[in-house]
Amino acid sequence: MPLPLPTLPAPSTDPASGANNLSLKSFTYQDRRIILPALADAMNHSGCWVLERKALSLTQMGCRFEIQLRSVLELYSALIAAGLELTRGSHIDLTALCTLRQHNPTPADLGRVVDIRLEISFLEELDLKSVLMPGAALA
Repeated sequence: MPLPLPTLPAPSTDPASGANNLSLKSFTYQDRRIILPALADAMNHSGCWVLERKALSLTQMGCRFEIQLRSVLELYSALIAAGLELTRGSHIDLTALCTLRQHNPTPADLGRVVDIRLEISFLEELDLKSVLMPGAALA
């Protein structure tokens, strides 16, 4: 028995309702000075509308943007090409959107807008000394 295709909920005018919203989590070992311009280019080339960018902590950044369903495959590949590593759940969610895009050939469906929140964690490379000598970091 084939599995049913995922569907987007009906559009909502209430942003708090969660309709057409997607939350993605990612991380990178690369420097912010490399990732952020690459991410901006990736979003620009895939047709995103950036609504908000903010620092969540010293090592995390959040970004909220909108994209049409027809451009979600370009976004997915651009995020990976920019150097972001997505969590398993984020890969699954983006794959579901790509499946929706493939199986919704009407222009009205492909023009639907998805609101995406992207959280990026900047992971610093571990210092070999701190791993081998745990007491050295305290000194």
